[in-house]
Amino acid sequence: MELSKEQMQEIIARRVAQELHDGDVVTLGIGLPTKAVKYLPQGINIIIQSENGVLGVGGYQDDTTRDCHITNAGGFGVTLKAGGCFLDSLASFSMMRGGHIDITVLGALQVDAEGNLANWCIPGKYTPGMGGAMDLVVGTKRLIIAMEHTAKGAPKILQKCTLPLTAVHKVNRIITEKAVFDVAVDGLVLREISPYSSLEDIRNSTATDFVVDIK
Repeated sequence: MELSKEQMQEIIARRVAQELHDGDVVTLGIGLPTKAVKYLPQGINIIIQSENGVLGVGGYQDDTTRDCHITNAGGFGVTLKAGGCFLDSLASFSMMRGGHIDITVLGALQVDAEGNLANWCIPGKYTPGMGGAMDLVVGTKRLIIAMEHTAKGAPKILQKCTLPLTAVHKVNRIITEKAVFDVAVDGLVLREISPYSSLEDIRNSTATDFVVDIK
C-alpha cells in the first residue's frame, strides 16, 4: 500500500504518542514530532518544553487565542497551559543540558546502527542554524527519532551516517511509518512492523542489518 506523506506522518505521530506518559517533561522537535500531541491517549497530561523558553506549551493558536508573543521554537503560535511559564535562554538550555527532560522527540536526516544522529545540515545546502538539537540530545533521558523511513526512496537508517553528526550514540528508539527500532549495544533491534509494511519491505528500505525481536 502506497501512503501519502500526510498518512505517513499521521502513522508516525500516533505511534510516538504511545511513548509519552502522564507527567513526562517532553521536548518535541519542529515539524512531525509536534503532531504527536494530537494523538495522546485520554487522561495523559505531559509538560511540553520548547527550547526558545516556554514550559507548559499548550495547543496551536486559533482566532480566539492569537498572541504573536507566544511561539514555539519553530515560530508557530502556541498557547500556554495553566501553570506554564516563560524562561530565558540560560534557564531553558540549562534545563535541556541538565537532564531535566524525560523524553525528546526529534526528526532526522539520517540515523545509524550505532545510535548516531544527523539532523541539522546537508553540506552545500542552506542551513538556517543547528537550533538546540545538540543540547537536547546530550541532556535528555530518552531520545526518540520520528521520521519517514526513506527520503526520495533512499534509506535514512544506515550502517553509518554520512552527513555531519548532531550527536554520537544518543538515539534510543527510531519510529517510522514502517517500523519501530531500538538501538542496542550491538546494533538495531526491530521491535514492531507497521500494518502498512512487511519484514521484506523493511529489509529492502533499511541500509543496515538488524535483529528481529518482536513480542
